[in-house]
Amino acid sequence: MGWIAERFPHLVREIHARGHEVASHGINHHLCNKLAKKDLKNDLADSKKFLEDIIGHQVYGFRAPSFAITHDILKAIQDYGYLYDSSYNSFSLHGRYGQMSFSQNKKKGIAIGIPKIQHPASSTQYPAPRTFYELPISNFKFGNVSFPFGGGAYFRLIPFILLKTGIKKILDKDNTYLFYLHPWEIDPDQPKVKDACLTFKFRHYVNLKKTYSKLSKMIENFQHCQFVTCTQYLNSQI
Repeated sequence: MGWIAERFPHLVREIHARGHEVASHGINHHLCNKLAKKDLKNDLADSKKFLEDIIGHQVYGFRAPSFAITHDILKAIQDYGYLYDSSYNSFSLHGRYGQMSFSQNKKKGIAIGIPKIQHPASSTQYPAPRTFYELPISNFKFGNVSFPFGGGAYFRLIPFILLKTGIKKILDKDNTYLFYLHPWEIDPDQPKVKDACLTFKFRHYVNLKKTYSKLSKMIENFQHCQFVTCTQYLNSQI
C-alpha cells in the first residue's frame, strides 16, 4: 500500500533489492468498487508512480483491496499501464469479492488474457499493454464450486493436512499455486482493536500465533516447487 510505502520507503527499496517484486495495492486500502471513477484513476496512477519513484523500476502489477473488482475496474487498471491484475477470487460466498466470468478468455497457464481496450485512457504515463492479464487466486474446485485455498484467513483456518492435500491437487491441475499472505498475519503481538465487531475479530486474529510455523511447514513440504514472482510467471508463459 502507498500509505505504508510513504512511511517506510527504505523497506520497499530493500524488498526490491532482495529480488522480490513490488506491485501496487492502492494507497489507502479503499475498495475500488466504492471509489468514484476519478478517485479510482487517481489511486491507480498515483500508487504506481509513487512506488516506481521509490524503487526506480516499473511497477507491473495491481491487487485490489479485498479482491473487489469488476470488468470496468480491470479496464481502468489496464489503462494506467499495468501488465496484470491479481484480484480475482472465485470464492463466491464472500460479499466483497468480484463475481465475474472469464469463460470466453484465452488462458496461458493460469494467466487469463484480456485484449487491449480500444478506448484511450484519459490520462496515463504509460501506454496500456497490448494484452493485459488476470492472475486469479488459487482456489480448490470441486465440480462448479470453488473453495478458498489461496491464503489469508482461510490459510490460518484450514487444518494443514487438508491444506497440503488441496495444494497438491491444485498443482496437479494447474502446475501453479498462487498464494497470498498479509505481513500482519505473522505478527501475533500486533495491537488489538478492542471495539471491532466479533466477526472482524475472529477473521483477523484467529490462529495468528500459528501462521509463521504453518507457513514454514508449507514451504518445507513444497520445497521441490519453484517460488517466482507474478511477472516472472507471466514471462514464462507469454
